[in-house]
Amino acid sequence: MTPNAASPSSGSAGSSGPSGPSRRSFLASTAVATAAVAGGMPLLAACGGSDSTSRGGSSGGKDAGKLLPAYVAGNVVSPDIPAKNGSAIGFTGKLDLANVKTSVPKKLGKGGRLTIMSPFWGSPPKQNNAYYKAMNDLIGVDVVWQNQDGNTYDQKLGAVLASSDVPDVVVVPSWNMGGKIPTAIISKFADLGPYLSGDKVRDYPNLAAIPTDAWRRCIIGGKLRGLPQPSPYVTGIVPLYRKDIFDKEGYEVPRSADEFMSLAKEITDAKAKRWACMDMKWTAFQAFGVLSGSEKPLGWNLVDGKLINRIETDEYLEALEWTRKLFAAGVVHPDAKMGKNAPDPGPKFAAGEFLIYAQNISQWWSRTAEQATQNPDYRIWGMDIFGHDGGDPELWAEQPAGIFAFVNKKASEARIRDVLAVANVTAAPYGTKEYMLTNYGPEGTDYTVKNGVPVKTTQGNNEVLNAYVMVASPAATIAHPDFPDVAKAQVEWQQRMGAFTRKSSFYGQMITEPSRYTNLMNDFEQLEDDITRGRKKISDMQQAVSDWKSKGGDKLRDWYQKLLDDNGSSAN
Repeated sequence: MTPNAASPSSGSAGSSGPSGPSRRSFLASTAVATAAVAGGMPLLAACGGSDSTSRGGSSGGKDAGKLLPAYVAGNVVSPDIPAKNGSAIGFTGKLDLANVKTSVPKKLGKGGRLTIMSPFWGSPPKQNNAYYKAMNDLIGVDVVWQNQDGNTYDQKLGAVLASSDVPDVVVVPSWNMGGKIPTAIISKFADLGPYLSGDKVRDYPNLAAIPTDAWRRCIIGGKLRGLPQPSPYVTGIVPLYRKDIFDKEGYEVPRSADEFMSLAKEITDAKAKRWACMDMKWTAFQAFGVLSGSEKPLGWNLVDGKLINRIETDEYLEALEWTRKLFAAGVVHPDAKMGKNAPDPGPKFAAGEFLIYAQNISQWWSRTAEQATQNPDYRIWGMDIFGHDGGDPELWAEQPAGIFAFVNKKASEARIRDVLAVANVTAAPYGTKEYMLTNYGPEGTDYTVKNGVPVKTTQGNNEVLNAYVMVASPAATIAHPDFPDVAKAQVEWQQRMGAFTRKSSFYGQMITEPSRYTNLMNDFEQLEDDITRGRKKISDMQQAVSDWKSKGGDKLRDWYQKLLDDNGSSAN
């Protein structure tokens, strides 16, 4: 995370309330965090689409290998902590800002003008600001940004792709790939294979260093169409806790569902305005080994020759029942009962009103940075996810990329190569001149250096936001030069949890379900929350699953089975 960047939990980006990270509640905030760091990102897509995209509606085809760019590891910068078990790479030292490396020795851009439409959270800066000018000069292109409100981006995206006036580059997050968007991607955007497949990517070394799994997600309609933002495949949802208070009170980090309940009761004292936790539903899903709910295809897995959906499993019901018991025991902060309308939990977490909550890993750093000066004893940390029975957890992989940039099919070769010149700079690794400019802007204008740490100025906070980073990113990276102990702990947490992480049958594939199934699961998240808060019963979920099967769930299973038979699995 860039020092002094807006906290993902605040501002117009929006945040998830105490109800826990719903499928959409932290999308915008995570995108801001990712844009600021090229860090971990949970990939929360709402898949939908027309039947025309479902013929081979998967990027896991048997011929996909021919389309993928060759992987060539970068050698300009070596991370302090290499990637392992699906983690990000980590940097734990301060940058030697006087000797940053150069990863793009000459301008690849040929001076063309590019229009790029991208989601933006916050107030976009003026086009001719110092950051945009410096980036364009470094790349050798004239990028003109068409920034759109990230909170309503799907509406703008649909209108633009339905028109004849499509920008040169359009950024599409996976969670906006619903409705007719996948069909439009196939019909409106260029095949980048002639420029990037196989050894062709060597012309763009920073793109060649992007992990193969991230590129696989860019295969849509049988062509390599996108430029990715890679992510760790390890879960991005961490049970965060107040380590300073745990240490002071002698609380032990729980290693089972029963231990968590016992600890929660010990912590809670409603009269003293202290509760154990917020909504722990997502931690429950992890502890009980429930398949991922972040993207529809990840919720399916082949078990004994049959595809099973997460909602059909005993583990799913057990996780809901355990979460219900937490609410019933009175150990959950009252704000959590308000669900998505609850206020930002940050201030009450800092005040010690509750000690544990499940949120995106980016908040490990952002909450630390928020409190660093005003609350020096404050220490937020991440619990290892426990198996519900006290054994090792069984975790499920998330998708390895979640935001993509597409190039207009009408673009000339010269224009496409200018886009790739932009991407080759924005995908530069941490510790390079190009990374510094992409993520911090010009030194002295957008950031200054204090004690060896780059710190954004007010101008930098206003200018260096989610623009260029949305075109392409390096391999997922965690680096906090202001709090290196947090960066180290985040990467090591990912590596420990990655050791227990499996890939479900459709891991790594870009899949669009036929439109007739788009709304089939719309009511499940609300029903989950009604059950955990005692408004509905487990039997209501069992009935909902039965209805889901008869209303299309079984036919959808057959559709996925054919996809698996035709394309195979990318999981290994």
